[in-house]
Amino acid sequence: MVATVLLAGMYLFPSFSPTLPGWWESILPSEKIHLGLDLQGGMHLVLEVQADKAVESRIERIVQELRESLKKARIRYLEIGRTEDARITVRIPNEQDISLFKTIIDKDFPGLQILSQVTGDKWMVLSLGLTRNDIEYIKKMALDQALETIRNRLDQFGVSEPDIRPQGKNRILIQLPGIKDPQRAIKLIGKTALLEFRLVDEEHDIEDALKGNVRPGFEILYQVKQDKMTGRVIKVPFLVHKWTPLTGEYLQDANVMIDPQFNEPYVSLDFNKKGARIFAQITGENVKRRLAIVLDGRVYSAPVIQEKIAGGRARITGNFTYEEAHDLAIVLRAGALPAPVSILEERTVGPSLGYDSIRNGLLSMLVGGLLVVLFMIVYYKGSGLIADIALFLNIILIGGGLAAFRATLTLPGIAGIILTIGMAVDANVIILERIREEIRLGKTPRAAVDAGYSKATLTILDANITTLIAALVLFQFGTGPVKGFAVTLSLGILASLFTAILVTRAIFDYLLFQKRIRTLSI
Repeated sequence: MVATVLLAGMYLFPSFSPTLPGWWESILPSEKIHLGLDLQGGMHLVLEVQADKAVESRIERIVQELRESLKKARIRYLEIGRTEDARITVRIPNEQDISLFKTIIDKDFPGLQILSQVTGDKWMVLSLGLTRNDIEYIKKMALDQALETIRNRLDQFGVSEPDIRPQGKNRILIQLPGIKDPQRAIKLIGKTALLEFRLVDEEHDIEDALKGNVRPGFEILYQVKQDKMTGRVIKVPFLVHKWTPLTGEYLQDANVMIDPQFNEPYVSLDFNKKGARIFAQITGENVKRRLAIVLDGRVYSAPVIQEKIAGGRARITGNFTYEEAHDLAIVLRAGALPAPVSILEERTVGPSLGYDSIRNGLLSMLVGGLLVVLFMIVYYKGSGLIADIALFLNIILIGGGLAAFRATLTLPGIAGIILTIGMAVDANVIILERIREEIRLGKTPRAAVDAGYSKATLTILDANITTLIAALVLFQFGTGPVKGFAVTLSLGILASLFTAILVTRAIFDYLLFQKRIRTLSI
């Protein structure tokens, strides 16, 4: 019993001490109580995952895989491409190729189904699409993957206790307590970080392409450069292949490095074994050609391949500041978002509001607790003082529990603590009233205490356990403020059971057996 209270005190002490000695942090708990968004300020975001884009990306990959499969099977086709309604259109000119094409679809692309087909003179146009179940699965996975990717980015960014959870089918709720640079966090969260390596087409005139004469299978992307002296922004166009031989999915690590020659930061990339093999093949087959490094549709650099590059190492340069290079490395390590995200709601809570909330909440807890303490002493005298000691220990146990379990204290959580103060005293009131009844019947103090606790314990357990069940349900299904209230309420119920039934009984036993008092002050 004493060990439990001391352990709670050790967990609670760091939250009230501005500095801790070195020996404390090495052998004793040093975790502080984490304050929620409503207490220390921060950022509240609601993001929408554009899951339809994930479906379109999946369709685009299937088109590329389908082209490769038809090429290997030597099946001629006049047209193959993705339509705006996320379907694939294929025009086959030969009847024999049509049957072979359907065999390949059944064998290698089980997720595709033939939605419609139009037959002409020795040709057929087929419309292919994913099943409804596959589309729903892709959308669900897009939300789950976006959730995990954003969590990884924020963990590496160094946000303490971020609250990230799904909201509905395609939304993500993010709360970032204590964030000091909101705009930087928004850029970090919202960047899709789709890394691609694409070959640059230098055989055709870029000026002709800018006039609208872009060949099929190519597109124009821009590299944005800024003159640090004048601040002038220059956009350099590149005609690049749409086909992407290498993407960030093969990336193993990304780190910030400093170029010793120019003293500028850049991002060093390390690919896994498969990525290194693909990168070596690309660079080996395209010596003296330019390879564009594209991130989210923007060209960061387009160096000329001088020789085959083995070992799976590359770099991204772009006149970065160190912070920009650091954030870029974070999003590349955490992986690309499966689909773009848009910000539906953004709120920034100032720290002054948090200070006011803490002050008012603690003031209400102090005033309420003081009134309860005075009432117990006036009404129950010495026994009321014992109940007040149990109440004080109850608050220590709640605070220690919050620190030990790394729970987040919110304003509703403070309300839960205030509620448990009343509930803790209520349990003691039941016990003391039972003891009073037994004394009126003429029993000795020792017999009255035994009878009071034995008769009141079942009632206290019944009332508190049913409340604890309700608190656990709130914690399981509640979100945000509701969960914060449920945490402190649950801890408060367990602490009040411990102090009301065990601690106060131990104090009474000490007075009756050790001090041998003959009358109870009650």
